[in-house]
Amino acid sequence: MIVYHLISITLAYFLDLLVGDPPHWPHPVKWIGSFISFLETRWNQGRMKKWKGVLMLLVVLSLVYSVVSLLVFIGYKIHPYIGIGLEAIVIAAAIAQKSLKKAALEVYDPLIKGDFQKARIKLSYIVGRDTEFLDEAEIARGAIETVAENTSDGVTAPLFWAFLGGAPLAFVYRAANTCDSMVGHVNERYREFGWASAKWDDVMNWIPSRLTGIFMLLGKIPEQMSWQKAWKLLFRDARKHPSPNSGWGEAAVAALLGIQLGGINYYKGIISNRAKMGEPIIPIQAHHILKANVILRRTVFLFLVFLWIGGMILEMAFTWIKSAISF
Repeated sequence: MIVYHLISITLAYFLDLLVGDPPHWPHPVKWIGSFISFLETRWNQGRMKKWKGVLMLLVVLSLVYSVVSLLVFIGYKIHPYIGIGLEAIVIAAAIAQKSLKKAALEVYDPLIKGDFQKARIKLSYIVGRDTEFLDEAEIARGAIETVAENTSDGVTAPLFWAFLGGAPLAFVYRAANTCDSMVGHVNERYREFGWASAKWDDVMNWIPSRLTGIFMLLGKIPEQMSWQKAWKLLFRDARKHPSPNSGWGEAAVAALLGIQLGGINYYKGIISNRAKMGEPIIPIQAHHILKANVILRRTVFLFLVFLWIGGMILEMAFTWIKSAISF
């Protein structure tokens, strides 16, 4: 079964690279988001909001797991090739390498042409911070940080869970991530109701985010420092981020490019002073967005190779155990 998962993951990887997420096609994440919104408007009120949030998370994840498991089970019952194909399609819908790269390029293109206003608008589509008055370096920083953080959230983490449990777990991860993005906010409305979603998203991202930071450094030679120093910066700075997981991608990209990420952001006019990642050896420029995309591509490819190596080792180990038991 591990081999089936690996084949499905590989097909999904190439399917996402070629097709991505066409904007006018129906997407399961949109359906999940609508269901979360439906439950939130009805349950996020009155007493026991925290436990209602726990129940919402359990309902969403259980429903997603059940639906995807049933779909994949039927596919494999018909024929293994159909099962593998269905898994590949579902896993491809759970990852977003092409969409992430495209979103960064949509900021980069107007930025290098000096159209800061358009670049700010494009950046506002992918970040939560205020973008109206950002200069070139800050616009580029926003795009780079988005690629760095979402390399794990959007690609390697769902691939990691697909490796462990096929398409059902890949989409359970995507559903958990969607719950967190919609209700996992520390504000008056969601502080209690979104508590479970935020914590569970942290749990599911803990291992993938750290693996992603490591593979980022394995996939590219640091441009402005030694590898030894880059590794030191990764482990020094990753823990500074307010999220227990997001700092690993940002710290790795900052170290590789010799730039500094983090700093002051504004959210609806309210200042947020984020921890700084890396060292400002060179100033951030628009072309660093392209380099962040290169890091994204190499990291995901290396992660795929890692999954194949790990899968083959596990397959051989299971085969050896079975043969040993049969004696």
